[in-house]
Amino acid sequence: MKDTRWSHTISLSPTTSLALWLVIASNTVVAENALELPKHATALKYGYGWVCDLGYRKVDNSCIAIKLPTNAYLTDKPYGQGWECKWGHREHDKSCVAIKVPENGYLTDSSFGTGWDCNRGYQSVGMDCLAIKVPLNGYLTNTSHGPGWKCDRGFRPIDNNCIPIKVPTNGYLTDSSYGSGWECGRGFYAADSQCLAVQIPQNAHLDYSGANWACNRPYKKKRGKCIIP
Repeated sequence: MKDTRWSHTISLSPTTSLALWLVIASNTVVAENALELPKHATALKYGYGWVCDLGYRKVDNSCIAIKLPTNAYLTDKPYGQGWECKWGHREHDKSCVAIKVPENGYLTDSSFGTGWDCNRGYQSVGMDCLAIKVPLNGYLTNTSHGPGWKCDRGFRPIDNNCIPIKVPTNGYLTDSSYGSGWECGRGFYAADSQCLAVQIPQNAHLDYSGANWACNRPYKKKRGKCIIP
């Protein structure tokens, strides 16, 4: 006769099985966290593990208090040293030292460089802000590089001065920061600081540049003339 003493099993619905598994898993994580949670740490809300409380840094399996220097404040960043310097100070040798702003300067938000910049009209020279000397017929710029000034239109910088640009007859001023500062009008070309007229031969016309000529079709250029090929 067949033995039926162990033939009965407990049948659980899928929903009940999932709920039971979640309870077991949750209890297991809590138990593991409780066993491994060091002092001044908090268990993660999701997953397995823990993080150090604000003011502490993870060292091996412990949370060590952060040594906060004067004029610094704690940060909640998981990387770095756990603190940053207050406004007007910058880090130096694990401490926060006051930024020395020169006369005619101001503090900046930049974490690079000196931590300060010069007021408009002044330029940094070493650790000072010196007044920019703008020449006659010049004006201040807002750029931090270069001399800090530019010449008015119609003038060119030469030896820290703004010298008038001599525009020849049949020429005009340009806004270019390089070159002569002028160009010749259409029908003329530059030669020895002058604008000379383009000599157009018979059966030719000014080309697209306005400073030379091209032959009319079907003529071809040959030895300064336009001839039938």
